[in-house]
Amino acid sequence: MNPSHDPSHPSPMSCLRTSEGHPVPLLGVSLSGEVLGGAARLVVRQRYRNEERRPIEAIYTFPLPGEASIAGFAMECAGRRLEGEVKEREEAFQAYDEAIATGHGAALLDEERRNVFTASVGNLLPGEETVVEVTFVQALTADEGALRLMIPTLVAPRYIPGATGGDRTAHGVQEPTGDVPDADRISPEIARVNYGITVDIVFDLGRDVAIESPSHALSVRREEGYRQRVSLRNDKAALDRDIVLLAAGAPGVQAGMVCDRTPGQEGTFALTVVPDLFDAHAKRASSRRDVVFVVDVSGSMEGESIDQAKRALRLCLRHLAEGDRFGVIAFSNGFQALDPSLTPFTQRTLQAADAFVDGLHADGGTEMLEPLLAAVGMLVDAERDRVVVLLTDGQVGNEAQIVDRVVKQGKGVRIYTFGIGTNVSDVLVSDLARRTEGAAEFIHPGERIDEKVTAQFARATAVRVTGLEARFEGIDVGELAPAERPALVDGEPWVLYGRYGQPGMGRLSLRGTLRGERFHLEVPVELAAEASRPGLEALWAGARVRELEESERGLSGKRAEAMRKRIVDLAVRHRVASKHASFVVIERRTGDRRAHGQPEARPVPVSAPAGWGMSSHRGPAAPAAVYAAMPVGGGGPMRGGPVVMKPRLAAPAPAAAAAPPRPAPAAGGLLARAKQLFQPSAGAAAAGGSDERSVSLGAPPAAAAPGGPASPHLVPPPAPAAAPAPSVVSKGSPSQGDGLGRLFEEQLASGLWERGDATDLGRLSSTALCLAACHDQGVDSAHPIYGAQVAKAIEALCALAGSLLQRGGADGEVAAALAAAYLAASGRRLRAQVRDAVAAAAPEAVRALLGELGDAAALRRKVDALRGA
Repeated sequence: MNPSHDPSHPSPMSCLRTSEGHPVPLLGVSLSGEVLGGAARLVVRQRYRNEERRPIEAIYTFPLPGEASIAGFAMECAGRRLEGEVKEREEAFQAYDEAIATGHGAALLDEERRNVFTASVGNLLPGEETVVEVTFVQALTADEGALRLMIPTLVAPRYIPGATGGDRTAHGVQEPTGDVPDADRISPEIARVNYGITVDIVFDLGRDVAIESPSHALSVRREEGYRQRVSLRNDKAALDRDIVLLAAGAPGVQAGMVCDRTPGQEGTFALTVVPDLFDAHAKRASSRRDVVFVVDVSGSMEGESIDQAKRALRLCLRHLAEGDRFGVIAFSNGFQALDPSLTPFTQRTLQAADAFVDGLHADGGTEMLEPLLAAVGMLVDAERDRVVVLLTDGQVGNEAQIVDRVVKQGKGVRIYTFGIGTNVSDVLVSDLARRTEGAAEFIHPGERIDEKVTAQFARATAVRVTGLEARFEGIDVGELAPAERPALVDGEPWVLYGRYGQPGMGRLSLRGTLRGERFHLEVPVELAAEASRPGLEALWAGARVRELEESERGLSGKRAEAMRKRIVDLAVRHRVASKHASFVVIERRTGDRRAHGQPEARPVPVSAPAGWGMSSHRGPAAPAAVYAAMPVGGGGPMRGGPVVMKPRLAAPAPAAAAAPPRPAPAAGGLLARAKQLFQPSAGAAAAGGSDERSVSLGAPPAAAAPGGPASPHLVPPPAPAAAPAPSVVSKGSPSQGDGLGRLFEEQLASGLWERGDATDLGRLSSTALCLAACHDQGVDSAHPIYGAQVAKAIEALCALAGSLLQRGGADGEVAAALAAAYLAASGRRLRAQVRDAVAAAAPEAVRALLGELGDAAALRRKVDALRGA
């Protein structure tokens, strides 16, 4: 492989021909559309041209978001635009094949997986261009003060387990296996390609927002009102990584009802509830958590992905508390565990886990099923909160098998997933979380890892209403999606789609169990007689189809056939794609435009994933060897067996201007509550402090010596970077607060820090200095990201101060440490704890602090004295 080659900047001549020497018919892809409210309606346009002397059939396998609903398919050729229709899959193929065989033009859109599609464009005439258009709608996810839109651009290589067998039905480079019978339909050839993607998306969210992207450099142009038009700064980008767009400062997902109905016809509604179940005075449940962390160390995670996964895992570990038990499992061809059973969370076990994580490297296949089954098998105590945390890029071929088996065996276990990398298979990551009532987070290179980790653990420990029953009163509604109601989780949007025939007013009655007691909530509902919300019907139909397809996997015989027919009827009636129903469009031709003979198939190769090296001496087809190296069938030791993928980090892009800082999340949001959820003794949250500066506290601890000494010196924070031009938002901007993130990775299990002096007095001083550094950066116990860990440190410091005072001889250090603790404490409850520790002290040097607790300058002077010591 050639490390000097960057696949994000392909050679102009590198993709004129496929590995067989044929010209590639795909000229380029464009993504356009609008983001309105909490949903996006987007259009992917694929432009084809036949550079050969005879008609051809272009076949392109491409991705779309797994939660999107495909709501339209059209073809433009010879100055005409033709709309597609939805038919049962085999019927659609027969119509397409008949049209091609009789010389007409046609296009077919098949769903291979929920996030993998194949477009076939038949009888492309020599020298003629054809555009195929795919329209989809997608609900956006809320991300603490931001809306997140993630669009995949590449069907990346997946690990294909199982023994080879079965008939080939497509042109992919992988052979079907017993576990993945459609492997040849989801494995396009990898090559250097020179086609790319352009972006033109309008955001109109009713207020000023900052459009950011960790994946691409953007150009943002303001238009009338609050409209902002987003494009790529370089006009065209390689189709080698997910496109991630964040609308910071957006209103987020709002509670309420939206409808779509034409008078006299059936309507569609979406009801969103954002429950406020938080009670700052409620005690945390007595049961503690059992958590198993499962981390993917297969070859596809090599490079920045494995670094991100390891850092996220270290931060996850530090959100555990005394009384929790945990395990760590790493997997590739096989898997290995930190310990065969759960271990209590202590400083010793944290150090052992850190050493285990530091030793991980990416290599081998992605045998994910067995380690996940092992993880849920460790969680046998139903009296405790049972959680699995999975960190992966999700690139496996047997997604459905993994999800079904793990959900069945792990009843009562919630799975929280992190999709990590530039090309994440979102179906596996999302489905595992959704079907176990967990949650999914996606971390693209350049995004804040600490923020994602805190959000996930806030969800994992948030109060929830379980056993939920939903009943509409006073109105008549039709099919609902989801049919099985998920739990109500504090602060998390809960969405229900449905159909209705007659308008009217009524209410939704929600009943369940909250903290062991009965819960009841009534939500007023108004079904509009006339309303327009484009795409809402497709969102409902897509959600319903996905749910029925999941149910179908557990059926056989006549029941399976009846379910299949029901899915096809639903897809055809509401014009959405399904694995059982395809879009087809036919161009009836006459005269010279009528083709003769069967066109030759031209599968379109795709780019290598971002960061993968590519061999220069074997020609454009060399990356196909990636698939040849992928083993079929699993087994073997974790470090043994053939290497599945050997990606190499591409040359770094030139430094770009930093993205503008995101507005701080509103107080009362999920992250703003994180500290109370993690630490029951923390006080009520105040407005979170902004984390717009960074702090450097010397080098992170050496990987080879977990728990060993690190630099005890505090150094000044770096000078702030110059502000970017207002019209440009760049990828790869430095993570704000990265120094603080590294600092919290060093926190001990107890909540203290140990920076060189492994004594109680050394830990007291180190913790005081770290808390002072946090305060200097505007970070306190109410901070939306770090607040939980700050509160944990303050409580531990107060306990240690009392212990040292009983022994005597450290009055000045204790006084300075309690001063630092008070500065970093926010909220009456936590500050009262520090005040009580001061009041209980016998030495006058400490008790004198009582008169200075309201004087921040005096407290800082005491901390400065400790720094000088």
